[in-house]
Amino acid sequence: MKFGALMRVGAAGMLLVPTIAMSGDKDQPKEGQLVDAGSLGIFMGGHRVATETFSIQQNPNGSVISSQFKTDAGEKAEQNSELQLTPNGDIRKYEWKELSPGKAQATVAPNNDFLMEHIRKTPDEKPEDQPFLLPTSTSILDDYFFIHREILVWRYLATACRREKGEVQCPASQKTQFGAMNPHQRSSLPLSVEFSGHDKVSIRGAERSLNKFILHSEGGDWTMWFDDQFKLQRILIASDSTEVVRD
Repeated sequence: MKFGALMRVGAAGMLLVPTIAMSGDKDQPKEGQLVDAGSLGIFMGGHRVATETFSIQQNPNGSVISSQFKTDAGEKAEQNSELQLTPNGDIRKYEWKELSPGKAQATVAPNNDFLMEHIRKTPDEKPEDQPFLLPTSTSILDDYFFIHREILVWRYLATACRREKGEVQCPASQKTQFGAMNPHQRSSLPLSVEFSGHDKVSIRGAERSLNKFILHSEGGDWTMWFDDQFKLQRILIASDSTEVVRD
């Protein structure tokens, strides 16, 4: 099963815990606090084909987003990734490894004022270096790792929204632009995020009122729903009959 074609949305990075969405100091992340963790089921044509297990932690040195992707059907494939961000959300290091069926791996890290990707098709192979004239504030949105979209929306919250009278206020139907990088595709592209209001959504037979966001890119639109703590609950990629749902 090839997932790269349907994930060409680019990349997002800047992990900011959405403090704008928190209710008070008691909710702010503490040292080494686990901010979010769980698993996401990936469905194509209504059938579960893969699972992503993730964790997001914040500490005084920044944030770490770890993820593992495994197929549940067809050809067995497994990959993992780790995104390390500075306290202000810049990329410190991003690494992904293919565990099966191949052994490819790649690392993205700052190189002076820009980014450099080191790619290996096998662990013993000499790495290929590919420079990107992108700032360290660029977002990472890699193939296979859907939780990166949660990080992107948190960045949108910090950039475009404000807290007023105890509620988060985002400009409805107003697009905010971000720069992005997709290490799997070795590519970069612009994208935008917009808040589309509150929406009643049925998830596993239960109707829920969720916050709706739309990610726009050259590869098409992704519709994303978040709960009131701004944790990802569902993604719909209508053009590919693909759905991602939190377990």
